[in-house]
Amino acid sequence: MQQDKHPDYHPVVFRDRAAGYAFLTRSTAHSDQTIEWDDGETYPVVDVEISSESHPFYTGRARTVDAEGRVARFERRYGGEGGAGR
Repeated sequence: MQQDKHPDYHPVVFRDRAAGYAFLTRSTAHSDQTIEWDDGETYPVVDVEISSESHPFYTGRARTVDAEGRVARFERRYGGEGGAGR
């Protein structure tokens, strides 16, 4: 591996403010803010808007799309089957 070519890869805490959830991982992200973690060490913290703890898909709060209703509305609006060339 070539020296001085790759970014600094270090432990970072990502914090989801909406869910009050934080996790420690490794990243190349930098931050001026720090946080003391459970192990007594201080790590840079990066605040994120959304994570798996607050994302609707992962939390089960995602809305389902009514595809059948959309098709029926399209057919009502544009004349049903075989509408090409009308």
